[in-house]
Amino acid sequence: MKHNWSVWAIGLLVALQLTACQGNKEPSQEVILRNIAAAKDSVARIIPEGKELTSFTFTPQWTPQAQFAGYYVAQELGFYREVGLDVTIIHPTLTYSAMNRIRNSESDATTLQLSQALEIIDNGIPMVNILQTSMNNALAIVSRTGDNPLTMHGARVGSWVSGYDQIPICMSIKEGLDYNWMPMTNSITPFLANAVDAITVMVYNEYYQLMQAGVELNEENTFRFRDSKYNIQEDGLYMKRDHYLEHQQEAEALAKASRKGWEWTKAHPNEALEIVMQYVKKENIATNRILQKKMLNEIIDLQLDKESGEQAFTLRRDMVASAVELMREYGLIQHELDYEELIP
Repeated sequence: MKHNWSVWAIGLLVALQLTACQGNKEPSQEVILRNIAAAKDSVARIIPEGKELTSFTFTPQWTPQAQFAGYYVAQELGFYREVGLDVTIIHPTLTYSAMNRIRNSESDATTLQLSQALEIIDNGIPMVNILQTSMNNALAIVSRTGDNPLTMHGARVGSWVSGYDQIPICMSIKEGLDYNWMPMTNSITPFLANAVDAITVMVYNEYYQLMQAGVELNEENTFRFRDSKYNIQEDGLYMKRDHYLEHQQEAEALAKASRKGWEWTKAHPNEALEIVMQYVKKENIATNRILQKKMLNEIIDLQLDKESGEQAFTLRRDMVASAVELMREYGLIQHELDYEELIP
């Protein structure tokens, strides 16, 4: 979810190395842009002229990156307009979060991890999931010392001040690890500066930043939540329940078009990446195309159901139950929330 001021510099060398290995397998920039234009035109032709659109504001939970590619695709190719929505995408800032916009009725919908949504509901703000994109957990803990993170009792572990640490905190307590959580800003610098023993990362973002910085990552020093009993779904599309009930038709249209955007992204990753980079450049985000490509590949993989191998777009009842049980047992939420409280 985070980005690092040094990514541009670190990524340049890696980008050159990886590009040299890619050969001519990928389509040219000209072909990619032509494909995007053709897709836009195809949708535009089926939208009735003069069709009345309903304004709708969507705020992802972080700044522009491939984590939100499907939504950018739905916007740029006209999928939202196709279902009657005039969508405005407004990203949060470091000082004003997506949930602040939701609370103050400045945005209609946002993206949240399941564990975040449960905390918010537990704190008295009913939320509903209108589209689940993640089917697997993207978190990992990486050790700087090369040790298995699950053997590092009392270790100093860097964790983001912006949140997303509910499941790692529960895991630490349940496994008796007694981690000392060290709050960090959105950077891998404390890890590189030896200020922490380990760090929480997203496998689609900071994990690759560490690789670009030359950190050796392997099965010994990396604990992936996806491959454990703590595999809890993450990103979904959420609205406040009362707002959803007032705008149910628009919410269903948003979910339908967003799903189409993600399906198109999976089928056309090169074109989707180009659209992502347009958003990144517009807001001057410190990243690079290689990192965003890897992020997009990981995001799509995390959307695949382990059994079917398909994008399921389903909030799983068993994962909700597991998350609630963990978070209640270790004091992160107080109420016995159930699956139905998340469903429209």
